Amino acid sequence: MSETPSPGHRRPDGVDDATVAALGKLSEALEAVEVARGHLYAFHRLCGTADLTLGTAVEELRDAGHGELADRISDELVGRNVLDGRWSFQIVEEYDATYWTTFRTLEREAREALVHGRQHLHEAEMKEERRTRGHPHHTARPSGSGAPTGT
Repeated sequence: MSETPSPGHRRPDGVDDATVAALGKLSEALEAVEVARGHLYAFHRLCGTADLTLGTAVEELRDAGHGELADRISDELVGRNVLDGRWSFQIVEEYDATYWTTFRTLEREAREALVHGRQHLHEAEMKEERRTRGHPHHTARPSGSGAPTGT
């Protein structure tokens, strides 16, 4: 049973190599967009951490007798926009609303229209070409019950 790909990882009848390759590139592009989004979230978290840590630094400067410098840093930098009119959460929200959501929607629609919504067909076929049949660490899919089937 684990020697054949799951139905969700098999090319539907009538789908040609060019279509699978093109959808593979579309999926690859989506993966890059997902990584970029992850970097945006990392940026968001780092900006938040920096601002909160900066607030602590201002308090410590003030406690150490450097009130004028603490006030200047607090006034000019604590809570400052990282881009014009935006904190980092607003950058993430705008990216999601204007690019990420549209990209994901169109990628899914392309798969639904061309291969019945199946994902990673290019990779699944590459796996079939590269794996060693009969090797216990080269099975086509998980052998345990309840494992994902790649629908």
